[in-house]
Amino acid sequence: MTNLNQDIRNKLQQLNIFEKLIVVNLALYLVGLLVTLLFKFDLNWFELPSVFGDFVLQPWSVITYAFVHYDFWHFLFNMIWLYFIGGMFTNLFSVKMGLNVYFLGAVSGGLLFLLGYNLLPDFFQSPTRLVGASAAIRALLIFLCAYMPSTEVRFFTFNLKLWYIGAAIVVFDILGIIAGIKDPITGNAGGNLAHLGGAILGYVYAKQLLQGNDIGKGFEKFMDQITGLFLKSKKSPLKTVYKKKSGKVAGFSKEEFNQFNHQKKIDIILDKISKSGYDSLTKAEKEFLFKAGK
Repeated sequence: MTNLNQDIRNKLQQLNIFEKLIVVNLALYLVGLLVTLLFKFDLNWFELPSVFGDFVLQPWSVITYAFVHYDFWHFLFNMIWLYFIGGMFTNLFSVKMGLNVYFLGAVSGGLLFLLGYNLLPDFFQSPTRLVGASAAIRALLIFLCAYMPSTEVRFFTFNLKLWYIGAAIVVFDILGIIAGIKDPITGNAGGNLAHLGGAILGYVYAKQLLQGNDIGKGFEKFMDQITGLFLKSKKSPLKTVYKKKSGKVAGFSKEEFNQFNHQKKIDIILDKISKSGYDSLTKAEKEFLFKAGK
């Protein structure tokens, strides 16, 4: 049994952060399934309620709802998306940035859901509750689409630019909101509204990052403080350390970040040339490559 436990720990340590999130989601899905079957009630305190008065009593639900799934297919498709998008994200960006986008996407989706149901009650029928990781996953996907829109991915027998995929998904979410408003029984207006909130966060985060602004740093510090409450701190009575503010962006100095961003753009353009040829570049891309060559 000891060897089995050690093997499980070793396997978990080898997972990337998004694969660990999948494990957490799986564990909570199984817990929710057992609770529903054995005790005949749902994980209400983890779901995000549409009624603002109920939300005030459980503010943590603006994040915890993203870990609750009841329907198997809802859970399965979300985890498949998270696996592939998460793998792509970790190849390009830091772990902390991935967590920032994921959790801020969940929060953004949850807040837009609340605003829609409380500011536009004639369109969105309440009460209802929000569950699922879709908004957080949307944030990751749209972040990638906005950060490197011209990058192409293989789709069956042809290539698609990321921004085409992102635009199509946002259009489907908007259509889903409209359909849900027209038919609240079979539609999913609240879920699609949350998807849109996650997409907006991912888009804004990426565009700000391209300008050298990491809008997730405040959230990252907040989460570090929360995590610190649960960790034992070792204090030394003999030494006080004063640290200067680093002014870092996404874990890099300003200069390092600009170099990273510059190289990333060059890599994307070169990848496009290798796949589609030099003539496929836009005028702006050709000018950027020419200046980089100097």
